[in-house]
Amino acid sequence: MQKKYKLLLLGLLFDGVGMLSFVIPFVGEFSDVIWAPASAFLIYKMYKGSEGKIGGLVAFVEEAGFFGTDFLPTFTLTWVYKYLIKKNRKD
Repeated sequence: MQKKYKLLLLGLLFDGVGMLSFVIPFVGEFSDVIWAPASAFLIYKMYKGSEGKIGGLVAFVEEAGFFGTDFLPTFTLTWVYKYLIKKNRKD
């Protein structure tokens, strides 16, 4: 399997983990305290360069629940940007 599809599958998995905070009331908010820095680190490691740095920052802000963004699938959106949007911009 190509690396980009492995990143997509991991991204979907990690976005699913991030969505689990909606399932259990009150526990979800506590889990976001742990998941926000973890997701930022994971996305930073998954995507090198500016995508990883910006993605990590966005993931942290999103998972911490700032600005009501906790529902965004940051990992998947980063993959879409890197492999679909950015790729098409180079052509």
